Amino acid sequence: MSNDNNIDKILEISVKKNGSPSPWTINDYYSTNNLNNSILSKKSLEISDNNKNETDILNEYEKIIINNSYTHFGYPYNLSYDYEEIFRFMKYSINNLGDPYVESNYGIHSRIFEKSVIDFFAKLWNINEPDYWGYVTTCGTEGNLHGMLLAKEKLGNAMVFTSRETHYSIFKAINYYNLELNIIDSTVMGEIDYSKLSEEIEKNKEKKIIININIGTTVKGAVDNIDKICKIIEKNNIKRENFYIHCDGALFAMIIPFIKDVPQLSFKYPIDSISVSGHKMIGCPMPCGVIVTRKENIKRLENKIEYLNSLDTTIMGSRNGQTSLYLWYGLRKKGYEGIKQDVFFSIENAKYLNSQLNKNRISSFINNNSNTVIFEKPNNIDFIKKWQLACEEDITHIIVMPNITKIKIDIFVNEFLDCIKKFGNITVKKNGQLSKLINVYN
Repeated sequence: MSNDNNIDKILEISVKKNGSPSPWTINDYYSTNNLNNSILSKKSLEISDNNKNETDILNEYEKIIINNSYTHFGYPYNLSYDYEEIFRFMKYSINNLGDPYVESNYGIHSRIFEKSVIDFFAKLWNINEPDYWGYVTTCGTEGNLHGMLLAKEKLGNAMVFTSRETHYSIFKAINYYNLELNIIDSTVMGEIDYSKLSEEIEKNKEKKIIININIGTTVKGAVDNIDKICKIIEKNNIKRENFYIHCDGALFAMIIPFIKDVPQLSFKYPIDSISVSGHKMIGCPMPCGVIVTRKENIKRLENKIEYLNSLDTTIMGSRNGQTSLYLWYGLRKKGYEGIKQDVFFSIENAKYLNSQLNKNRISSFINNNSNTVIFEKPNNIDFIKKWQLACEEDITHIIVMPNITKIKIDIFVNEFLDCIKKFGNITVKKNGQLSKLINVYN
C-alpha cells in the first residue's frame, strides 16, 4: 500500500464521524523519533535576561508532542478534536470565579456557556430543571473532591463504602475530609463485590453511609451496577437522609447513556452527584470536567463572598473559563448522535484489539460494553514508555478512544509481537492480576 493510500484511510475514518476531522490525522502518519532533546535541557530552558531561542525550543517541543500523540494508547484522552475556530479567545483572561449561576463583578467570563454544558449533562443523566446544580471543574478529580465534600456536608462523620478498584482521588477525598473508609473487595474483572457490600452495609447500617459507585474503573473499565447497589440500600432500610451516593463517571459517564440493556446512569435512582472528565470522551486540549448534583445538596455549601459579589460553592475560587467554552463547542459540534458514534467506534475497535491480541496468543481481556482492553504487561520498559501504557503489577491496558483506529491497532500489535520475540513474555506472578484473570477465563 502506498503512503498516500495509508493517509487517505486514516482521513476517511475521521471524516465519517460527526464534528471536525482530527488535527492529528496527518501528524499520525508522519510521526518521527528524530528528536533533539538537548534543546529542551534544563540549561536551555533556563529563564534569564538573555533568552533568544524561544522559537527553536517551541518547535522542538511540538515535535515531541506530535510524536507522543501518535503512540498515546494507555490513557483515556480523545485526541480527535479540532478547536481552531475558538483559538481567538485564548488571548482573553476568561475567569468564571464564583458560582456559575451567580455572576460576579468580574465581567470576562463564560458562564452562559458553562450553564449550557451543565444543562447538556443534566439531560443526559435524567434530571430536570430546577432540580440540579453543577459546574465545570479542572478535572475528574476535582469533581470527586466536590462530590465527597457535598456528602460530608450532608452527613457529617460518615462511612464511605467503595471498591478496591476505585480511583485514587476518592481515597484522597476521604483523607482530606477525615471520613471513615470501608474498602469492598472487587471481582477479578474490577466490579464491586455486591455480596460483600451488602454484608458491610448490614453491619454498619446504624451509621451514616456514603457510597462511591465506579462508572468505569481506572484500570479495567468495570462498571458497578447502580440498580444492584440501590437495592442493597433498600433491603437494609437505609433512610434517604442517612445516605449519599456519588458516581465517579470520569470516562464511562459518557458511554453508559448510549448503551442499551444496562442499568442507566440516571438521577431517577437515589444518587446525589455525578462527576465526569471533559478531556476524555469529548476531547479537549486542557484537562477539565463536570459535576452535577441535586440542587438541595449545594445549599449547605453556599457562602456569600462580598469581594466577588457571588457565592462560594466550588472547590476552586478562580475557574478556567476557557474550558467551559471548549466543552460547549465540542458538544455543539458533536451533539448526542456524534458522541454516540464515538462511543460505538471506540467499543468496536476495543473488541478488535482484544481479538487481535488473543489471536496472537497474548493474554487479553475486556469487560462488556467497555473500551478498556486489559492484557499482559510487555516485558520491555522502552516499549511501555513508547506506547505510554499504564501498568499495574503484571497487567497493562489500552483505553481505545476515537483517535485509535484499526490501522494504529495493527501497528501496535505487530510491534508488541516483535517485542515478545526479542524480550519474551512477562513472568506470570503467582496470585498476581494476570494469573487471576487467566484462571477465570480458562
